[in-house]
Amino acid sequence: MSTVVLGRQPASTLGDTPTMKSSVPSTPSSPRPERGRARTVLALLASVTMLLTSACAVANSDTAGDAGSADGRTLRVVLTQEPPTLEPCESSLTATGVVVRSNITEPLVERDPTSGGLQPLLATGWRQTEPRTWTFDIRSGVNFQNGRPFTAKDAAFSIDRAVNSDLACNVEGYVFGDEKLDVRAVSPTRLTVTTEKTDPILPLRLSFVEIVPHTTSTEAKVRIPVGTGPYAVKAWQTGVSISLARNDDYWGKAPAYPRARYVWRSDASVRAAMIDKGEADIATALDHISADQGNTVAYPNNETTALRLDGREAPLNDIRVRKAIGLAVDREGIIEALLGGLAKPAAQLVPPGVVGHNDGLAPAPYKVAAARALVKQAAADGVPVHRRITLVARNGMFAGIAEVAEALQYEMAKVGLNVRIRMADTATHLQYQLRPLPRGVGPIALLIMHGNQAGDAAFTTSQYLQSDGPQSTFGTKELDRRIAAADALSGKARQKAFAEVLSYQNKTVVQYAYLAHMRGLLGLSPKVRYRPDSATGDEMRLAEVSPATARGH
Repeated sequence: MSTVVLGRQPASTLGDTPTMKSSVPSTPSSPRPERGRARTVLALLASVTMLLTSACAVANSDTAGDAGSADGRTLRVVLTQEPPTLEPCESSLTATGVVVRSNITEPLVERDPTSGGLQPLLATGWRQTEPRTWTFDIRSGVNFQNGRPFTAKDAAFSIDRAVNSDLACNVEGYVFGDEKLDVRAVSPTRLTVTTEKTDPILPLRLSFVEIVPHTTSTEAKVRIPVGTGPYAVKAWQTGVSISLARNDDYWGKAPAYPRARYVWRSDASVRAAMIDKGEADIATALDHISADQGNTVAYPNNETTALRLDGREAPLNDIRVRKAIGLAVDREGIIEALLGGLAKPAAQLVPPGVVGHNDGLAPAPYKVAAARALVKQAAADGVPVHRRITLVARNGMFAGIAEVAEALQYEMAKVGLNVRIRMADTATHLQYQLRPLPRGVGPIALLIMHGNQAGDAAFTTSQYLQSDGPQSTFGTKELDRRIAAADALSGKARQKAFAEVLSYQNKTVVQYAYLAHMRGLLGLSPKVRYRPDSATGDEMRLAEVSPATARGH
């Protein structure tokens, strides 16, 4: 799923991800010409695709007329949904982070979503002063939006509140696990953080912690946050809109727009129409079916789709069957026919640009005959290959999700497997995705979408590959050992070790049949300039948006 994103592009998707930005907006990816291997998928689903491409809805005055002021001084953004909360310690939730992160609140350290490097923000520098202790130099001359000065005391309080308190913040579990931190403000401009064990990527983990004043409640999560960011919350009309006003006391470069207004529309075609009709300046999460390519920009969003195969249940407990599923998937055909070309075949859960990504891994080849032979071998050894496998997919996970599920069902059936589809809502999908996993449901192939926005493979492996990972169905002691060893390293040694972990998983465990590294599609009015990157889906920095000039367009 993609509800939670780890990483500071942020911010990632539950555990589930960032980079230098190009000088000009990228152009939208257009579908490649149909290839021969895609024809099977196209033939199977042609009628459905025709219906979808001809059914583009438009926004009418009743649904879109409140999109905000068109005076050119209010930046109008339309989201997929209303944020469930604006609590800063929950900003690793996608719907919260896209509004809060780097707009209302800021962290000590941020990760450049293109280069992957850590950059100073509210901390001007950091160093490992003891094996388990990191020291941070705190930026002076910064005020919160309520006028209070920012000091190391606020930074220490914010970390302690997010990680060590009883608030059950999302960032605590997915970034820090059960580890407690010893946080101390040594002086107004110096902070120390001591971990229970050596942590070579603590500064990266702290990029998830948004800084709030030390007067913030520790008894309850806040509704209207106060931070040091370039915008402050002016109003939140539940169910209608969220309005921001420029923070005129901001310590950094002032944003171009004095005001910003968020509204939300669940239908991608409505969001696209709002751009086309001049009712919004930016629209998130468009799809290739309903969007006008002239008003869209494609960008890598670090999301990876895959089938998670439950190796505890026959026939998925046989590695030959799991490998057969990987060989049965026509990745290029699905991408071309059903995803509008807005993806690349995947060979691992970790996308390019993340520490640990293995450049040497290639997507499994599309070999139906070889896959069928593996299934027959397993059957000959008594594996019940005709036992029904349930393919569970989440409604709305991405455009064309139902058609992709049907294609996967068809391709798995071609190699001798018995598959039925269950389309589920978010709550039901989570029951299959997270431990404790449901019992008595038989073999499950779960279609997931994982976004590692944190920029380090540790956030993926701890969640999806470890034997007891919150989103893993099984594993091996040797894989667990390799993951732990890699997580203790830093620099080039860390990159090499995690790349080997991913290769080992593919050869000896095979918990996943990978599908694609996805791309996002952003609606962008010709009146504004903005360069989306892999962080955009989870942390849209409004200060980077500016009015278009005649020269630029």
